[in-house]
Amino acid sequence: MLLSDFGYDLPPELIAQTPVTPRDASRLLVLHRDDGRIEHRRFGDLGEYLAPGDLLVVNNSRVLPARVFGRKPSGGAVELLFLRRVAPNQWEALCSPGRRLPPGSVVLLGGGEDHIVLGERVESGGRVVRFPPGVQDVELLTRYGKMPLPPYIKAALDDPERYQTVYSREEGSAAAPTAGLHFTPERMEALRRQGVAFAEVTLHVGLDTFRPIKAERIEDHAMHAEVCEVRPEAAAAINACAGRRIAVGTTSVRTLESMADEAGQVAAGRRETRLFIAPGYRFRATDALLTNFHLPRSTLLVMLSAFAGRERVLNAYHEAVRERYRFYSFGDAMLIAG
Repeated sequence: MLLSDFGYDLPPELIAQTPVTPRDASRLLVLHRDDGRIEHRRFGDLGEYLAPGDLLVVNNSRVLPARVFGRKPSGGAVELLFLRRVAPNQWEALCSPGRRLPPGSVVLLGGGEDHIVLGERVESGGRVVRFPPGVQDVELLTRYGKMPLPPYIKAALDDPERYQTVYSREEGSAAAPTAGLHFTPERMEALRRQGVAFAEVTLHVGLDTFRPIKAERIEDHAMHAEVCEVRPEAAAAINACAGRRIAVGTTSVRTLESMADEAGQVAAGRRETRLFIAPGYRFRATDALLTNFHLPRSTLLVMLSAFAGRERVLNAYHEAVRERYRFYSFGDAMLIAG
């Protein structure tokens, strides 16, 4: 299939710049993938589409303050976006201006009391960044970093926790698993009382989750590695699920499908995944999907098209534009139900 098959027109004013308050006050578009029927609801109505025995699989990854501004010893500004840990005290990061900084270049942080060292370039286009021995990498990122909001969000974020899910706990992402931003503790507790369970998995969101597809034939697109993990208690809950396994977000889908065997049984463990889900893919461990609205011609929109059919997904997106839904990270939610 061609990349142009996954485009749609979005008025810029529909790109949400700030989160709604409370979190679960967002709208919810429900797409029934068996017949293409569309309903317009509120996120608070989610429980009406769930049944006792259903399981919501959430990604508990927490966003690091991964955007760091430093300077060269000569005074020039350097900006880094830390993507993922590749070894103890070594990270892959995007660096600007990267071309003028050879391996071994020192980047000073703060008033110069701390520093990091740029290493070799890597396949994804980023750089290896090394922290000095004895320095805690996450501690240094927390001290000097800022929340890495997507470039289409221009408004300042008053509360950085609004770009974290309420169940985030495993630090390591460069972007939020945004489908989970709609949940509040009260909403989760209400669903539990209804007989709906939750299971946590982890996929640290890196560059490939939002990297644009450059190949005209989507089959030619290659994903770089992201790390996902399913703990034994989560695998047991997923495999014992008597109802539907509902992935909250595309990162939960990639984790489930990366860890599932042909029979749909999900293994416990931690591994790198390069899974690119496109039309023709056979889903093994995902029965329904709760997600946000994604960029045109993105791997995420391609995944939705694999799950529910390209025509039905694009029709739902056109309907969302007509109905003035809010799009992207701080936007409204979409449930693709079986």
